[in-house]
This record gives sequence, C-alpha cells and structure tokens, in this order.
Amino acid sequence: MEKPELVYVTYIRTTPENLWAAITKPEFARKYWAGNENVSDWKKGSKWQHVDGDDRSEVMVVGEVLESTPPKRLVLTWVDPDNAADVSRVTFEIEPMKDVVCLTVKHGDFKPGSTMTAKVSGGWPRVLSSMKSFLETGQPLNVFPGCS
Repeated sequence: MEKPELVYVTYIRTTPENLWAAITKPEFARKYWAGNENVSDWKKGSKWQHVDGDDRSEVMVVGEVLESTPPKRLVLTWVDPDNAADVSRVTFEIEPMKDVVCLTVKHGDFKPGSTMTAKVSGGWPRVLSSMKSFLETGQPLNVFPGCS
C-alpha cells in the first residue's frame, strides 16, 4: 500500500521572511493557529513543539528539525506525543514570485494505519487559510471555532 502525501499550495502577498517568521515565531503562529505556538530554535537536529500558547505544558505535536534553510525550506518530523510511533514528515517550501510568495506544504511519510493522516488533512487547509489572511490583512480567520 502506498503511503499518502498531502500537498497544499497557496499564494500569499507577503515576503519570504515574513512567511518564515509566521511559521517559526511563536508570537506570530498563535495569531492564526487558534492560540497555539511553534517553539524551537529551528536549527537542524533541534527539537520542536506545537504547544498551547497560554499553557506551554499542553503539547499537541513534537518533532525534530530535519532541514532548516531560512527563509526557503523547513522540514520537520511530526509526532503526537501520546503516540510516538505515529511519526510523519512535514516540508514547508517557500518560493518568491514577484509580489507574492508560493508556499507548498507537504505532509507525508505516514505510517500504515496512522491516525495523524485524518487529523492533519482537515487541519492544514484551515491553518494555511488563516495564515494567509493574517499575513495579507492582519486578521486571521476563525477557522477553529471555540478556540482562542
């Protein structure tokens, strides 16, 4: 059975540097990601965490930074801390194109029977739509009702 790979492409009126900051800076991520933050030093081999911005002890996703080439490419492992065997891989590719930036997010290398596939297939479109809106207008979308 072939492993699925989820691919999302969006065009955002911003700079590669601002998009990189939106992904990697906790204070930016919490604005469009329902109050959650991405925390790391973003160096190859470093650990990273996706945490509740109000209570950093609530960790939703963990992983390792596999590649980090600011502001062009970031590759991470993606793991539910309650199920360390269900590891997958996320790649962010940032490409400038005149007055916009093309962001490609690939989430793949799912393990057979992964429960993460269903979780992220609904989450990525929401997060990326909210991030695009935030970067272009300063206002995120309310794509996670009931969350911050």
